[in-house]
Amino acid sequence: MTKNRSSSKPSRKPGKKRPGKNSQNGRRSWFWKIFIRASVVALVLLACWMVYLDAVVTSRFEGRRFEVPSRVYARPLELYNGAGVSSGALQRELELAGYRKGNGTTPGTYRRNGGHFVISTRGFHFPDGKEPERTLSLNIYGDRIQDFSVTSGASASIVRLKPARIGGIYPAHKEDRILVQLEEVPELLPLALMAIEDRDYYDHIGVAPLSIARAMLANIRAGRIVQGGSTLTQQLVKNFFLTRDQTLVRKGNEALMSILLEMHFDKDDILETYLNEVYLGQAGTRSINGFGLASQFYFGESLTDLEVHQIALLVAMVKGPSYFNPRRHPERATRRRNLVISEMEDAGLVDTAVAEQARGLSLGVSAKPSYSENRYPAYIDLVRRHLSRDYKEEDLRSEGLRIFTTLNPAIQFSAERAVIDTLPRLAGGETAKALEATLVVTAKDTGEVLALVGGRDPQFAGFNRALDANRPIGSLIKPFTYLTALEQPDDYTLMTPVLDKSFTLELENGKRWQPKNYDGKERGEVPLHLALSKSYNLPAVRVGLDVGIPAVRKTLQDFGVVTPISEYPSMLLGSVAMSPVTVAQIYQGLATGGFNTPLRTIREVTDARGEALSRYSLEVDQVADPAAVHLLQYAMQETMQEGTGRSAYYSVPDELSLAGKTGTTDDGRDSWFAGFSGDLLAVAWVGRDDNGPTVLTGATGALPVWSRFMAQVPQHGFSPVVPDGVSYHWVNPEKQALTDQNCDNARLLPFISGSEPTDKVTCSGNLTRKIQGWFEGLFQ
Repeated sequence: MTKNRSSSKPSRKPGKKRPGKNSQNGRRSWFWKIFIRASVVALVLLACWMVYLDAVVTSRFEGRRFEVPSRVYARPLELYNGAGVSSGALQRELELAGYRKGNGTTPGTYRRNGGHFVISTRGFHFPDGKEPERTLSLNIYGDRIQDFSVTSGASASIVRLKPARIGGIYPAHKEDRILVQLEEVPELLPLALMAIEDRDYYDHIGVAPLSIARAMLANIRAGRIVQGGSTLTQQLVKNFFLTRDQTLVRKGNEALMSILLEMHFDKDDILETYLNEVYLGQAGTRSINGFGLASQFYFGESLTDLEVHQIALLVAMVKGPSYFNPRRHPERATRRRNLVISEMEDAGLVDTAVAEQARGLSLGVSAKPSYSENRYPAYIDLVRRHLSRDYKEEDLRSEGLRIFTTLNPAIQFSAERAVIDTLPRLAGGETAKALEATLVVTAKDTGEVLALVGGRDPQFAGFNRALDANRPIGSLIKPFTYLTALEQPDDYTLMTPVLDKSFTLELENGKRWQPKNYDGKERGEVPLHLALSKSYNLPAVRVGLDVGIPAVRKTLQDFGVVTPISEYPSMLLGSVAMSPVTVAQIYQGLATGGFNTPLRTIREVTDARGEALSRYSLEVDQVADPAAVHLLQYAMQETMQEGTGRSAYYSVPDELSLAGKTGTTDDGRDSWFAGFSGDLLAVAWVGRDDNGPTVLTGATGALPVWSRFMAQVPQHGFSPVVPDGVSYHWVNPEKQALTDQNCDNARLLPFISGSEPTDKVTCSGNLTRKIQGWFEGLFQ
């Protein structure tokens, strides 16, 4: 029986098909569909991302491109015949302003031989006009300028030096820069920069593939990173918009944003921004950005005044500001600079002779940075508080304002030395370590704050005791009590007897208050001028209670106290708390003859282009009778000659007439002294932050600090002008009568006209005294 052939063939399983061309084509079609869809999605996402990046680039670049800190300047030093300045102070101020020792003929240099100076000034744009460059010659004798002359440049009898920059008000990100415009930059700088960093800058579209390829090849051959392929545009984008992370995403964003930036903005605009943005070093916590600030920081020079070797050094540092720091690594920086000079020579930017000379020069870097942080933190603190009345903090941090202050660097130096040198000598052991001190110095007639020391470490930027340490002022309040009384000439004169005798006062709450003198003694009746000069407590309280506590409080408020003042009787002995700056404010009125003269730290504010924004002129308001203030000034001069301030003359010259007042609180917790000469008013405080006892009085604590300062500064003595309505008379205070000049107990006292005594005693029978008086008059 034969089998069916078909039955011998293997049967196929249902549902299975043999693979063929149709299935392979289907797979390809599926892949391309997925690929196209993914590509479309990717392109859409890329387009959206590009739109976002485009918005970031344009908004940031078209808006405020930089947050530029406000720059704070000291007052300009004025040089002229007769100006008061010592040789050491002049040299310190020149160096503070960035001047270097040299031949005295190159701008920004000086030459000194003893008291003889030759100074080549830099030009500066002041708010009231430009001061040109000049060469000056002068001599200093006895702390006064003599033989002043202009040997080169426009003649002038008074020359202002560029003011020293003493600090800034910085953005939160702690960047600092001096903005420059491309047309102001030396032509060699951008050409050298492009020769080193981006030779095809004006030809690429933001990225340069060929440069990247060349860099990759060089790096592969060297086995390390020896060359970068980033364009200047990419470097700007990295610094301006992105982080420094070395990731593919960041590099991709950098390339895209560079292309977008070049699409929207001109090449010169981008280059100018790069010149202002590039990172070139560190000054403490502040970064040095841009070539404008770098020129000042490393050379103390304006960018426009740099020479070839200096330009080459700045360009060399772009590669690595820390690695090629010329102050820390001068040899490394020199090699890199010379390489840049050679590249400039190869590019035809300088000829061979110039290049050879430039390579042979030193780096030319100043010994110290032109500034680091704020030099005078306590003073800058007061400046900021004064500025806050008229400017927002955001504008101060970002608008590049120029703030011209009243700070006098020479006086600030003397104030700092007085605190630093004197404080350790006032006490020993743990007390000495705990002592703090402040010193506030103003111009007597204008209220300009010339110096401010906020603590024993003037560079410390923390608690500012000059502004924020509100402490009881002790006997510093007594002049205002007596002034209130002297404004009532029918009741009080300098000769009026006041009772120095203890008493007990029963207060409204039933408590009893019994004031005492510091030495515990009682002297009976004493003339008012003596009670003040010796700082007796009991007469001051009696006079204050007589004229009324509200009247004394009003006098303090008229002179500038804005904080609440209690009406407790203890206020008459200085229980009211004030800061040293507030004390300087009220004593300013005593020094100026009864005018409330608000303290000023700012003369003028301009914008970044030099256009004036605010001028802070002298303001005065007469708040007291000048005649009564003149009488008080007499008693304060007596304080220095015969009273509690007489130890000042251990330090200051005898011929320097001064007026002042000591102040002490219980257990010596606060030691004060406030006083003035013909030029300066200064307030010193010594105490502890924890309010602990010090065993110091005003005469043994604050006065040594004050007098040490006054002894260091050239100034004129205090010689008050006698106001209308005041006349001087020889009197006998004990007998409350007029007398003759040559009589015993005779004293020449000022009186408000009409208040002088009417009785008179003579010593006509005393022949010896008359002869003595005749001889004294003959030789006067």
